[in-house]
Amino acid sequence: MEFRLSYRGELKGNGDPAHKHAIRRAFHGQLAELWRQPPLINRPALAAAAPAAGELTLSVERLPYRFVPLVSTRLHATADLEIVLLRPGPPGHILRAGGDIDNRLKTLLDALKLPEANALPPGAAPGTDEDPFYCLLEDDKLVTGIRVEADRFLDAANEREVLLLIRVTTKYTEAIWANIGL
Repeated sequence: MEFRLSYRGELKGNGDPAHKHAIRRAFHGQLAELWRQPPLINRPALAAAAPAAGELTLSVERLPYRFVPLVSTRLHATADLEIVLLRPGPPGHILRAGGDIDNRLKTLLDALKLPEANALPPGAAPGTDEDPFYCLLEDDKLVTGIRVEADRFLDAANEREVLLLIRVTTKYTEAIWANIGL
């Protein structure tokens, strides 16, 4: 599969759990839309909390949430990411008030993955449209390639706002019934 995700907002270097979860929520809506389209809409068991006997599910509970990561070891899936990171400032100035590029990318990767149980912000609870809560990665170890292009964001509302365009390409390391056609 190949698709794009986008994010416009703050991307802190060394973001705390609340910041990462806010970014995760922005991607959830886009991933939920992806799951409403072919080929994923034709595979409802993959997102089911209790699939029929013999059916594979990607559902993972991290109470009070039920997450569904698209790129999962259960599907023998990996992902390549091509990221365009637009941020305010002249070209080459990657050290800004928002943090350097490698710490910002660490925050982004943490936001794209299924959070560990202790990585959710205190008191976090799913919204009405967040069961299941879709995320991209089961674990960031499933990212097999990453390419980042940083450039100027000429339409930024402030010096902390970035615009991310992420091209996701999923790959399968082994063919199984559940990943055929994805």
